[in-house]
Order: sequence, then C-alpha cells, then structure tokens
Amino acid sequence: MPAITGEQYLDRINSLKPNIWIGGKQIKESISLHPAYRGAMQTKASLYDLQLHPDKIERMTYHSPVTNNRIGISFLEPKTKEDLKIRRHMIQEWANKTVGMMGRTPDYLNTAVMTLAAAAPVLKDQDEDFVGNLQTLYETAREKDLSFTHSFINPQVNRSSLYTEASFQPIAAKITKKTAEGIIIKGARLLATQGGMTDEVLIFPTGAKITDEESAFSFSIPTNTPGLKFICRESFHQGDSEFNYPLSSKFNEMDTMLIFDNVLVPWERVFFYHRQDLAHKLFYKSSFTPHVLHQVVTRQVVKTKFLLGLAQLLVTTLSVSEYQHIQEKISEIIIGLETMNSLLEVSESTAILDEWGTMTPNISQLYVAATTFPKLYPRFIDILQLIGAGGMLTLPTEEDFNSNLQSDLLHYLQGSSCDAISRVKLFRLAWDLTMSAFGTRQTHYERFFFGDPVRMASNLYKGYPREESLTMVKNFLHL
Repeated sequence: MPAITGEQYLDRINSLKPNIWIGGKQIKESISLHPAYRGAMQTKASLYDLQLHPDKIERMTYHSPVTNNRIGISFLEPKTKEDLKIRRHMIQEWANKTVGMMGRTPDYLNTAVMTLAAAAPVLKDQDEDFVGNLQTLYETAREKDLSFTHSFINPQVNRSSLYTEASFQPIAAKITKKTAEGIIIKGARLLATQGGMTDEVLIFPTGAKITDEESAFSFSIPTNTPGLKFICRESFHQGDSEFNYPLSSKFNEMDTMLIFDNVLVPWERVFFYHRQDLAHKLFYKSSFTPHVLHQVVTRQVVKTKFLLGLAQLLVTTLSVSEYQHIQEKISEIIIGLETMNSLLEVSESTAILDEWGTMTPNISQLYVAATTFPKLYPRFIDILQLIGAGGMLTLPTEEDFNSNLQSDLLHYLQGSSCDAISRVKLFRLAWDLTMSAFGTRQTHYERFFFGDPVRMASNLYKGYPREESLTMVKNFLHL
C-alpha cells in the first residue's frame, strides 16, 4: 500500500471507533466530525494529501524497498548526510503547512519508530522475537503509512525522586499479569497528544527513574484495542470560523489521558518487559533522541519564522517601526531564529553514522537548541503581546462584520496601511496565538515539549564534550 491520501486517513481512523470521552460523554459519532477533533483531523488529512501532490511527491516520498510504492520520507532511515537534508526538507514542507503549530504531525513519531527499529538488535538480550516485533512495526507503519500517538508520562501522584507507588490498584500503568497470549496492563498514562486520532498508541518507558520491573515495558497497540480509553482535556474549540479563530480552528491537537483497563497486549506487540536495563539501553543506544530532536528543531525554526512575520506585520500595520524599542524586539526574534537555524544546520554538517549504520545528526547542537527554545518562545509571545498592546482586546468577529455594524467597523478599525478587515484578521491571528486557550496551551506545550527543561539542561551538562576546552586551559597554564 503506498502513501495514503487524506480521505484514506480519515476513513481509517473513523472505522476504528476508538473509546474516547470528553466532557463526561463518550464520542459516538465519527471522530472526524466531532468539534474537538474535526479541525486537527482535517489539517492532518491535508498533510497526507500534500505528500502526494504532483509538485511535492518527489520531495516528500521515496520508493519502498519492498514494493517500490511511493512511501513517506519521514520513514526513511538516513545513510548519508544528503539523506538527512532530504528528511529535513520533507519535515519543513509539513511544518510550513501548519506554520509549526502542530507538534505531533506524523513525521515526529514516524521518525521515532524508524530509529528504534534500526537499534532493535538491543532487544535480543531478552528475546529474539522482540527484535522482530519492533522491526515489523516499523515496516508495517512504513508500508501502510500508519500514524501514532505515544506516552512517556505517568500520573503526577507524587513527583518525589524517591516515590514508589504502593497502591494495590495501580495508578501508573503497570504489568499486572503475564499470560500465554501476552501481558496485561492496568493503570493510566498522561499526555497522549492526538490521542484517538491515530492508528496506533506507542507506549514507551517513563523518562523518570524506573524503580520496579512492572513499570519497565514498551509496546504498540491499535487505538481501538479493547480496554483502552482516551479521556480528553477540555476542548479549546471555539468555532470553525478561520476569521475568528485562524489557528485554533485548524491546529488544535487534543491532549488525552490513557486508561488501561486490563488491556491485553499480544506478545507480537511487545518490545520488552520486566527489564529496567532495556528501558534505558534501547533509547540511549539508538539514535532516537538526536533524530527526534532534528524533527522538533526543524519545526521550531519554521514556527519562529512565522512569529517573525507576524510581529513585523503588526509593526507595519501600526506604523511603529521607527521606535528603537520595537526594533530591539524584532531583533530578538531574528537572533532566536538565526540561532536555532544555525544549530540545526551544524547538527547536520557534523552528523556521523551510529553503530547501526544510521546517519545521525550531532546531538550536542540539537540539545542546545532544544534547551534554548523553551526560553525563547514565551519571550516571543510576550513581544507579540507588547506590540499588539490594547489592539488585541477589542476585536470584532466575522459575525460583526456581516451585521449592520459593518460600516462603523470598516471606518473606525482601518489601519494606516490596510483596510479594517485585513487589520482585524491580523490582530485576531495574534490574539489566537498569544491570548486564547489555544495560544496559552501552545506556550505551555513548547516549554515542556521534550520534557523538563531543567532535566534537559542537566543532560546537556552531562553529555556535552568539553575535553578540548579543558585541554586549552591546561596547556595555557602548563598543567
């Protein structure tokens, strides 16, 4: 089966009929018709259509090594630096389509599955069949263009580093039984973004220190697996009007909690279990982190470009470019953009082959970018708010412009360089990004996108090579 169309994606997810709850009610209709999911699923469908567009297909797909069908480049295991650039160009195409606002476009976890499958031989320490399970998942996903959500995070019962759950009824998802058919999972996992609107659910070991074997496991199961339930946060959908809600009407990715009610995970779906060592080894010995960060930073660069364009349009519309404090604010965004882009390019130019033969971008530059952006993004949002000022507080809606108020609005809300409708559309975009529920979720999301930023800084401290710097100082002092 070649790379799928948007219609095929929607039909496939609707046919799964996952068990999704929102506002205390189970979703009974086709998920793609529900207001909480409709916009994001239509956008995701447009991404699948984009990769098959005649003008994009060469840039976004490649020939399957098995069937020779056109399949998505996000599944491509890079073997050369040129392959890395090819992957980045594809990621940029999807990021441009969403202006960087969707953190879980399919390429994110397609990349993750590719890297883990390449390092699957690590799993033979437990069972040779588990190696095949992971590689089969990758090959199936690649050939069928499957999409994934995932979860690393346990419920926040107690974030103490020494906390060990003692509840008889599990809170965090655990293995409660092992049978001839597979493992039984009971408990919860947090924050599966796009939960319910993907083909598969990938469960990875938590990033925190694992203190018991029952919590050391990894697997992938279909979204409609019996006993699996998705509980949604409150929807940020406020309407389908792109005039009123230019971002949230299209890019509002639902966040869900996963409930496992004695879910059977068949053995052919298990990657490892009851092995704390493999929970760490698979991720640290694979190129999972650098490749996923490569996708993340590529998207963040695109998003920053969009923020820069939005900030400059606000400045132009308000005719405030002469002020030095405005110039300084725009320069902050420019500096952030060029810093992120430079780190991304250096990570590619200094890429090396890992032990599995996968061309891997330099993790040091990507870690620097990933620890920098959570600080940059909230500042960029502040800048947009400061430039827009009170202009974002009294914004009429599309309905207002279609009413008897139209003549008043057209006269009193015009800008020095644009008409009233263009000005209000611009300011509603800035409002949706910085002040709506969607926008504030975006800021929080970017703060914690790849985990606790303090922990990430600690990982950078521990992993960054400093031998050359130390040698310079020692040589200078003749030590």
